[in-house]
This record gives sequence, structure tokens and C-alpha cells, in this order.
Amino acid sequence: MTTEGHIAALERRHQELDRQIQAELQSTRHDDLMVSALKRKKLEVKDQIYKFSAVSQ
Repeated sequence: MTTEGHIAALERRHQELDRQIQAELQSTRHDDLMVSALKRKKLEVKDQIYKFSAVSQ
């Protein structure tokens, strides 16, 4: 996979995590631990995107 392809895949994963967070928050009985875990994963993916973007420039 090319660097651009990997970045695109990471961006899709980032968006999916964001959708999952929003869905969990809109639930009447959302799980705070689940939301925190999803936010941590989203931040990790964002860090990976930043690293790959910096390398490809």
C-alpha cells in the first residue's frame, strides 16, 4: 500500500471512529468508558495520519 493509500485508510478509520462516538453519545444509555476508549483510538489514528503526512512531504 502506498503512503497516500495508507493515509486515506487512516482517514476513513478516523471518520468511522467519529461516527461511532457520535452514535454512542446519542444513545440514551451511553457508556462513558466506551466513549473514552473510542476517543483514545481516534486520537491514535490522528497521530498516525500526522506521522505519515509528515513523512510523505
